[in-house]
Amino acid sequence: MNPGWNLGNTLDAIPNEGSWNNPPVVERTFDDVKAAGFKSVRIPDSWNWADVTKASTDADLKTLNDKFYNLWLQIGRKLACKSNLVSFESINEPPATTAEHGARINTLNELFLKALSDSGGYNTRRVVNLVGGGMDAAKTTQWFKPPAVIKNPWALQYHVYSPYDFIFSAWGKTIWGSDADKAAMATELGIVRGNYTDVPLIIGEFDASPLNTEPAGRWKWTDHLVRTAAGLNTAIVIWDNGLDHLDRDARVWRDPTSISILNNAAKGIKNSLPDSTVDASATTQSSSAYVFNKVGSTPADQTLPWLFNGNTLKTIKSSSGVTLAVDKDYTVSSSAVTIKASFLAQYLTPTAAPGNKANLTLTFSAGATSQIEIVQWDVPTLASTSSKAVAGADLNIPITYKG
Repeated sequence: MNPGWNLGNTLDAIPNEGSWNNPPVVERTFDDVKAAGFKSVRIPDSWNWADVTKASTDADLKTLNDKFYNLWLQIGRKLACKSNLVSFESINEPPATTAEHGARINTLNELFLKALSDSGGYNTRRVVNLVGGGMDAAKTTQWFKPPAVIKNPWALQYHVYSPYDFIFSAWGKTIWGSDADKAAMATELGIVRGNYTDVPLIIGEFDASPLNTEPAGRWKWTDHLVRTAAGLNTAIVIWDNGLDHLDRDARVWRDPTSISILNNAAKGIKNSLPDSTVDASATTQSSSAYVFNKVGSTPADQTLPWLFNGNTLKTIKSSSGVTLAVDKDYTVSSSAVTIKASFLAQYLTPTAAPGNKANLTLTFSAGATSQIEIVQWDVPTLASTSSKAVAGADLNIPITYKG
């Protein structure tokens, strides 16, 4: 099943399928996912189509447990004769902040298994996913306990969205990749494997969105997570909410480099990656995924630090399909790629308008291809120097970006 892809919230959406970022799912979507190298699909589902138990007005624990059991009993009966290639997951990201909450989630796992056993068909033979409270690594390792009796083959699933400030662009954090960052990731994934040494593990959701993260940091994070998971014999399933990776209508991947990095890392193939700032205290930041030139400046040679990871650079091509000439247009050292000013001058001049000017594709002896975006920029302008905060409303700061 490794690597896998998430259908996002398509079948969880309210009020209709497709209400949250995605069009209704069609068969060709799965064709595109398979063609991209994914071997499984996780489908979050609110089961509106399955004639499930009507909502109860009672909120006592017994009623909730009964509802949960009956829900899975009906789902199990509905899908009883689907092949054992269909796997079920007990519940998605149940909130939990205490040991008591964790114990309740363990009870739900037991009710889930009992319902499948009672529903017949293939349901006692299909693989099931059990979860811990919150489904993050820390709470899972603290509170998850396997049911005493499990007839089904099973795996333990948890989710990874850390560090939060990088993944969700909180407070302007755009960098990732320091030794401390890598150690934190190794610890997070390692504690789960360390606590459940003989249990199949699945990271059922993880994602560094192309909308929220800087490319070099995103690619390093993705590569390291998938590689670390593989080293711990843990399968991975990338989250895709409809705005992140696959544009289902256009049938294109918004950041094909991320997908290629994921697939290669899952196979144990080393990727070559653009480097970027990793020191959070640095007063300036840089990213080798870009060449920047400010309006009013004449472009100079641009030396971009690169993590080759044992590979060699084979070719660089422009977005117009022209292959750059080594030594004339660029040079390569053991740790960097230098793009010559004479090449950049066809895109960047002191008077060029701000904006994206070209993209370069780098191909290596192994692993994913990579991208360098050539950008002319100028200082952004504010439409106003003041703004009024209104309770309960967003604070809008009108700004015009220039490149």
